[in-house]
Amino acid sequence: MQAGRCHTGAVIIDIDDLSRPAVHALLASHLQAMHDGSPAESVHALPLDALRAADVTVWTAWDGEALLGIGALKELEATHGEVKSMRTAPEALGRGVATAILGAILAAARERGYARVSLETGTDAPFAPAHRLYARHGFRDCEPFADYAPDPLSRFMTLDL
Repeated sequence: MQAGRCHTGAVIIDIDDLSRPAVHALLASHLQAMHDGSPAESVHALPLDALRAADVTVWTAWDGEALLGIGALKELEATHGEVKSMRTAPEALGRGVATAILGAILAAARERGYARVSLETGTDAPFAPAHRLYARHGFRDCEPFADYAPDPLSRFMTLDL
């Protein structure tokens, strides 16, 4: 197995260089959905250029040529990472894609020696599947972290590793 690559059945999860049009399209859809459902000041999704930063690693899940999902890990400090840009392609919902990507992110965080991983997500009904996913993996609610401020449209969660 290559470093950074994970096989889950027919699904391959790999570190991505953000060069493929399918990845650009899924990220654009993700950003659009976030802006459609929240005021700009409550949208914390990273645009493509920010995902290319040196402190961010992006994973994508593929079944052959079909992009199934994406997720990222941003280093906040030497012992703390942030889950970013989790999105499953609509046609892949219910296939365990988010669980597989989150597993790759958490494995990388542990390998890096992070003491915890945190995230920000929305609070309304469309985010309920994400809330369930993170809770299943041991995330618990927490106060805002890093540069986040309290926001009634944001839910903050953390996992001690």
